[in-house]
Amino acid sequence: MSQYEAAHQLGKKFHAFLTAGDWDGIRTLLADDATWTLPGDNTISGTAEGADAVVERAKKIASYGLNFELLHILVSRENMALSLHNTARRGEVRLDEYLSTVCRLRDGKIASIETYLSDVPGMNAFFV
Repeated sequence: MSQYEAAHQLGKKFHAFLTAGDWDGIRTLLADDATWTLPGDNTISGTAEGADAVVERAKKIASYGLNFELLHILVSRENMALSLHNTARRGEVRLDEYLSTVCRLRDGKIASIETYLSDVPGMNAFFV
């Protein structure tokens, strides 16, 4: 399998595990020192440091009932990104955002994740 195919498969697995709530599965994809950085000023913003913290971040995001629609898996020479459309509703508050979750890879695992959002104010209003 080429490095591009391997990166693509890693992206497919990450999305599948996230949508299924398979936290142990997500953990297997992460380097022990993995990080996940999200913009904004809300309960999921900032940087989660360490694989267990990254898994907890994924659990917290999923606990808000998001639909993680996968639009594309993008690969570069060394890394991978997920293009997503996330939607959810919490009472009268609605989340409808597009994002890129950029994963830097190391030794076949996700070493760091940085998420880029289309609607940071909407994210701040939703994740309270």
